[in-house]
Amino acid sequence: MTTSFNEATAANGHADAIHQPRARKPANARVTRAYNEDMRPSLSKIPSERTPGGTPAPPDDAPPSVKATSAARRELRQKSRRMFPTIEYQSRVSYFDPNSNYSNFRGFFVLFWIGLAIMCITSMLRSLRETGAMLSFRQWPLFTENLWELAGSDLCMCASTGVDLPLQLLYKNSKGFLRWKKGGILLQSLVQAIWLYVWIAWPFARDWTWTAQVFFTLHALALFMKMHSYAFYCGHLSTTFHRLKELDMPIRPETPRAAVRRYPRTFQLREIPQEDGAAHNNDDEDGDEDDAEDRIPPVIRLRSDLAKELTSPQGNVTYPENLTLSNFLDYLLCPTLCYELEYPRNPARNYLELFYKTLAVFGCIFLMTVTSEEFIIPVLDESHIRLQSAPTWIDSSLIFAETVSRLLFPFMLTFLLVFLVIFEYLLGAFAEITRFADRQFYSDWWNSLDWLEFSREWNIPVHNFFRRHVYSASRGVNLSRPVATGITFFISALAHELIMGCITRKFRGYGFVLMMLQMPFVMIQRLPWIRERTLLNNVMFWICMIIGLSLLCALYVLV
Repeated sequence: MTTSFNEATAANGHADAIHQPRARKPANARVTRAYNEDMRPSLSKIPSERTPGGTPAPPDDAPPSVKATSAARRELRQKSRRMFPTIEYQSRVSYFDPNSNYSNFRGFFVLFWIGLAIMCITSMLRSLRETGAMLSFRQWPLFTENLWELAGSDLCMCASTGVDLPLQLLYKNSKGFLRWKKGGILLQSLVQAIWLYVWIAWPFARDWTWTAQVFFTLHALALFMKMHSYAFYCGHLSTTFHRLKELDMPIRPETPRAAVRRYPRTFQLREIPQEDGAAHNNDDEDGDEDDAEDRIPPVIRLRSDLAKELTSPQGNVTYPENLTLSNFLDYLLCPTLCYELEYPRNPARNYLELFYKTLAVFGCIFLMTVTSEEFIIPVLDESHIRLQSAPTWIDSSLIFAETVSRLLFPFMLTFLLVFLVIFEYLLGAFAEITRFADRQFYSDWWNSLDWLEFSREWNIPVHNFFRRHVYSASRGVNLSRPVATGITFFISALAHELIMGCITRKFRGYGFVLMMLQMPFVMIQRLPWIRERTLLNNVMFWICMIIGLSLLCALYVLV
């Protein structure tokens, strides 16, 4: 089509005006120049003339394709004879420049894994030379001890979460004190407190190894948050359901007519972009709808709002249709801590991706074991012996500081592996099993400027839970923003202290204090003359993160 169009244009006497139906990459200037020279009639050329390379020059009446080929061959020969090729300079930035839009650094991710592979191979060769075995993990028996008891206890703990389902049916069907807003909240809180105490105390009573206890405690905390979210969201829906049923009866003066309380959502439907004209039309339609809603009687409008609150945003599930065993089991497997009537789903499972993620979980655990065996445990053992023989407190302080400095790199590596095994591979595997579509379990926390930003982006499922069930609940009883934020950090600090106590069997409060120190650090970093210095804030964040991890370990083990 293009050739015909150009030939027709040339035939009309406009040979120089070459039009293209669509944009095309600019041609090479040198090839175009040579092509135009060959296209011009030349009386001095004779058919026997030969190019410098020995190829006969095309005659004047040769087809344009032959002339173009000859020009290209001559131009390429001239380029090959050039001793110093031409370099084109232009205004551009480097890949690491802050003004660069380049964002594909996958090669560094590959390099990270290659470096870990080199570390493992080196450790295996050293172990083979010293012990005669490729691997000699002192921590390996801790993984296999109490294994079957751990599996049975974990299964019983998961089954015990099912107490929420009959309780929710009780709150929905009750007509007296056991309704959610009356005695239901008290009963649910009591059941949850007993449940949490029993399963947190169980590993201590059984005297499990720290590996089994940490896994069991983390799983218990995750299930507790799931229970709480399921119970309080469904309890809210039961209250909304009762209000909707009351509107079916004759309206009396004591009938509640307060506005519907909207529960905080964690999943929102994405809006479809529209054309400008359609947007203007929709604006007009929205204005007409607002006028129409103003004319709707308040009772009918309230009934509509209550019905919408009982229905999922996708419109496929309505309370109390969700109060089933299959819905509850599906929620337990979904990689989220906030209950919703319905979640976005993928159409199918990718079993190959599920296999890779499962394999990566065990691979990361293996790498964390190698790191602790090679770079953490020997340092702690050596420092413990040196501290016992230190003559003065100055020597003890120097040994402690040296220990912290030697643990900086291995703990940074362990921190990155923990992040990958949980938020990229473990949650990703459960998302693949349940076809859970929202895979954003973390954001770019590595660019965080303060601890508040890090807490939002490092662990999105936990952040959503605390925002919905702790922060928003605190704000709902008229607490100020700083107080609600302080309560959120306080509960998070207690959970972190519990985990450190399970690992070291020491409850010293170091983890709790370091967690609560994040609040004044946030206040300092948000001062006007510091907040604008983004690079400085990110450097401060990483320094505090790396030093804090090794300092926490040294405090719990050596002090």
